[in-house]
Amino acid sequence: MNFQNIAPVETSTAILDLAFGKARQKGKMKKLKGNWLQIIRQKEGLKLDVVKNTIVTRLDKSLKSFPSTKDLSEFYTKLMKLTLDYPNYKKSLGAVNWAIEKTRLLHKKYVSKVVKTKGRDDIKELSKQFYGRISSILKQIDSNLVYLDQCRKIMKDYPDIKEMFTICVYGFPNVGKTTLLNKITGTKAEVAAYAFTTKSVNAGYFKINDKKVQVLDVPGTLARKEKMNDIEFVAELVLKEVADIVIYVFDLSEYCGFSVKKQMQLYKTLGNKKEILIYLSKLENKETQEALGDFDLKYYSADEIKEKIGSLIPEIIEVSEETEDSEKKAVPKVSSD
Repeated sequence: MNFQNIAPVETSTAILDLAFGKARQKGKMKKLKGNWLQIIRQKEGLKLDVVKNTIVTRLDKSLKSFPSTKDLSEFYTKLMKLTLDYPNYKKSLGAVNWAIEKTRLLHKKYVSKVVKTKGRDDIKELSKQFYGRISSILKQIDSNLVYLDQCRKIMKDYPDIKEMFTICVYGFPNVGKTTLLNKITGTKAEVAAYAFTTKSVNAGYFKINDKKVQVLDVPGTLARKEKMNDIEFVAELVLKEVADIVIYVFDLSEYCGFSVKKQMQLYKTLGNKKEILIYLSKLENKETQEALGDFDLKYYSADEIKEKIGSLIPEIIEVSEETEDSEKKAVPKVSSD
């Protein structure tokens, strides 16, 4: 899902200025036929049409550019609830839809009145009333428009996660997760020597036997569930909702700022519900590799990980296809090009 195409949400003032400006231009038309009453009715009716059409078009464009929550995966729904004031988001979308319907109804009502009114001043007064009531409607949803644009700015940074076999690269900040992603997939995600370099989810892809595999490098976690920030919650969400396999990255040099013991504690929280592969980063000599032997864990190099994943894919697909809830998981998640 790509959230980059959500259109900027304009304020009520910007929409009204545009609508009234277009109406003024339309009112300057001189090629209207009929007597003075017919001309004034036509002119004011056209201006009302322009105001209505401009407002409805702008609001509808904003409304439709946001994804329908019914079409989103559970991951994105949970991500929105995590990063947005979700009830306010839903309320704001509803407010925009309300304003569209009110504008249409008000336009229909006042056009009908203009057609039936015979006095020039009376027609002008009706137009004035229409503009005032339309302005009031949009002012009522101004806070909703402002909030939706805030949501757009947050949502445009959501990762574009595809429905396919997925690997999650997981571990403490600055242990070398992004470097591993680059080694496996050939991507060029940013790497820097400080914690929380990864601010969102980096994605890369590679093929095994013509099957495309998605690798997600998630922001570093600090293993503090009671104090997690939004970045860490995103990492947990990818881990639980999206990943088929987890690669846990150990920094045995402890250059990341976390002891091997602390890194082991985080590793143990993963449990055994998913296949977990261990990768050792920032290795300077053989002794650092042997340090993990104290924990009796099997670890892999970057090339060995790709080979191991290749052997796991058929097994995981076969198992998941046999489960009763396979349709909910969109299995198989591996898709060919």
